[in-house]
Amino acid sequence: APSPAAATVQIPPAPTPTGASSWLVMDYSNGQVLASQNPDQRLEPASITKVMTSYVVAAELKAGKIKRTDQVLISENAWRGGGGGTDGSTSFLPLNSTVSLDELERGMIIQSGNDAAIALAEHVAGSEQSFVDLMNSYARKIGMNNSHFMNPHGLSAPEHYSTARDLALLGRALIRDFPETYAYNSIKEYTVNGILQHNRNGLLWKDASVDGIKTGHTSAAGYCLLASAKRGEQRLISAVMGIQTASSAEGFRLRENGNLALLNWGFRFYESRTLYTPDKTISSPRVWKGAANSVALGVAAPFSVTVPRGKFDALKANIDVPKYIIAPLKAGQKIGTLRISLDGKVIAEAPLVAKTAVAEAGFFGRLWDGFLMWWDKL
Repeated sequence: APSPAAATVQIPPAPTPTGASSWLVMDYSNGQVLASQNPDQRLEPASITKVMTSYVVAAELKAGKIKRTDQVLISENAWRGGGGGTDGSTSFLPLNSTVSLDELERGMIIQSGNDAAIALAEHVAGSEQSFVDLMNSYARKIGMNNSHFMNPHGLSAPEHYSTARDLALLGRALIRDFPETYAYNSIKEYTVNGILQHNRNGLLWKDASVDGIKTGHTSAAGYCLLASAKRGEQRLISAVMGIQTASSAEGFRLRENGNLALLNWGFRFYESRTLYTPDKTISSPRVWKGAANSVALGVAAPFSVTVPRGKFDALKANIDVPKYIIAPLKAGQKIGTLRISLDGKVIAEAPLVAKTAVAEAGFFGRLWDGFLMWWDKL
C-alpha cells in the first residue's frame, strides 16, 4: 500500500522578544520582512542613531568631501555635550584636542562615544544642525519614511524618532553601500586616549555569525539593539526596540536574547536564493517600428527571494509586458514586470528593463509595422 502523504509542517510563529514595544527580522538580500510586531511604531532609537551618523560620514568620505586622515577638533560643544562629564556614552576626548577622523569614527561606532559623534558632525557639516539636515536627507534617500533625526548621537530630543523597519533598512543600506565602514561594527574593543572600552553589542561574544550592528539605551527609549548576522551566503537583520526595565543587566540580556532568537528563527526556517542576475536574458519580446525585431529584457540588479526552506520548487514566475512594445527604446528603460508567486500569492516583483537600446526603424519600416499593428488589432 502507498505511504500516506507527509503533512505540511507549518513554520512556528517568530519568538517575540520579551518586553519589546517593536521588533522585526528582515532578509538582507532583498529587504523582505520575515516577521514583525509594530514595525512602523515611532520610537526613540537612542544610540542606534549613530548608524545614521556613520552612514552620512561614509557617504561624504566616498564623495571626497572629507578624508580619514583629517584632524578633527574636539570643540567645547562636543566636549560638554558628549564628554566624560555627561551621563551618556563617551570616548573621553580632551577639550581642544585633535583626533583623526578615522579614530573618531571608530570611537563612535565601537565605544558609542557621543563626543565623537558631535565632533564628526561639526567637522563634516560645520555644525550639528547642518549635519542633522544631512542625516534627514540621506534617511529619505534610503527610504526611512518614519524617521526624523534631531542630533547625531541619539540622546532624547523632541521629534527624534525612528522605527524598527527604518532601522533595519538603514542597517541594510550601510552594509550594502559602505562595507568598509560597516566592518568597524564587528570590532569588540577599542582604545582612545589611553582608555580601553568594549563594544556594547554583547552578541559579538555570543554568536560568531553576528558582526553588528548597534545598541542603544536611554530612559525614554529603553533598551534597543539593531543586529545582523551572516551564515553561509544568507544575511539577516533584526531590530528590537523599547524594552523597559530598571536593571541594566536585565536590559542587556533581553535585547540580546530577543535579537538572537529572531536571527536563529529566521535562519532555521527561511532561505534566500538569487533567481536572476543582470547578465541573464529573461524574455525577448517583439519590438514594433524598431531597427531590431526584438529586445532582450532582464533585471537591473540581482533579484532574490526568501521563502520557507524546501519551497523553492513551488515558485512560479510570471512576466507582464505590453502587447505592443514600440521603438525607440533606451537601454535600462522599464518595459514590464517580473513577478514571483508562491502558493498563488505574489511574494516578490522587479521591473524588467531593456538590456540594449533599440532605435527607430526607417520610414518604410515604421509604415509597414504600423500596418501590421493595425491588422493585428482587427
